[in-house]
Amino acid sequence: MNLRSLANPRLIYRAWYYFRLGYSTYLTFLLGYVSTLITVYYLAIKNMPTLLDLFPHFVPFAVLATVVGAPLAVAIGWVHMKRSLLFSSEQDISVEANPYNYKLIPGYFKEVVYPLYRELLVQQTKILESQRLLDDEERSRIEDLRRKLEILIQGGSVGSQRAKL
Repeated sequence: MNLRSLANPRLIYRAWYYFRLGYSTYLTFLLGYVSTLITVYYLAIKNMPTLLDLFPHFVPFAVLATVVGAPLAVAIGWVHMKRSLLFSSEQDISVEANPYNYKLIPGYFKEVVYPLYRELLVQQTKILESQRLLDDEERSRIEDLRRKLEILIQGGSVGSQRAKL
């Protein structure tokens, strides 16, 4: 890896994304979890004689908190994903911000699938026209689709982004 490739903005942005993902999802989660257990135990339980009798040592408290807390967190996550409008709102925002909802995804979609769609549309149109089965409105709709496919294949975008709230 040379110095020029290290200064590549795309590499820097990707590294920044991976850093944020790893840091926020794993490192801060783990530190936050352990920090919360320590704080609750040493500031709350150590100062309450009744709870201190129940948990005289930190490790049993941490084990019980994990055994109860992990399923509770799973249940809360499930409700968030399946039963609340919060997740669908997050996805709405993600869809609005994602440029690939208006462009083709790089790779086989752009290189194979959509060129195949275009070719199938062209060949099917030839068959329909040779049999005189297309009226002007249908011909216009097909041409509009062919034009949009061509724009996508060339790297452009079609449609318009939804209004951002």
